Amino acid sequence: MRRRQASWVGEGGATARESYGSTTRVRAAMEIREVMTESVVTAAADTAIRRIAEIMRERNVGSVVLLGAGGDAVGFITDRDLAVSVLADGHGGDANASDHASSPVVTVAPGIDVEEATQLMVSHGIRRLPVVDDGRLTGIVTLDDLAARIGDPALAASITGQVTRAALPTFYFHDRGG
Repeated sequence: MRRRQASWVGEGGATARESYGSTTRVRAAMEIREVMTESVVTAAADTAIRRIAEIMRERNVGSVVLLGAGGDAVGFITDRDLAVSVLADGHGGDANASDHASSPVVTVAPGIDVEEATQLMVSHGIRRLPVVDDGRLTGIVTLDDLAARIGDPALAASITGQVTRAALPTFYFHDRGG
């Protein structure tokens, strides 16, 4: 499996205290369980890439969590992985998904604060975060979930910007001078 590496690590993350001009608002702590999606699309780690693509199409999702024999999350494959790691490199559809998945999988517990989860997403350059409770995959939170369910448009925009920047390769951000 490919190791996940952040190409850029942002500073900070979503904070409970956000400044808007001269006014500072304090947001109540929100747990990840309040914003996660409970249905997670999964497949066995040895599933063929072609089947992963079919699952994504059938379920209308952009990612699949790969599970090991014990049911633990061992890899994460996205539609972008299929395009960049599989098709662009000329691999066939019979290749194992685990050979093209990102690993290790960064996970959180359902009781973690949204702020902490956001900081994890930024520091690891990831847009999706599986939620694990007592070793069992119970949900997933995505950047879209955070933006849609936080209820604070300015905070959602800040989170989206930080995670998106962290997830993109550094060549997207060059010094423009001046």
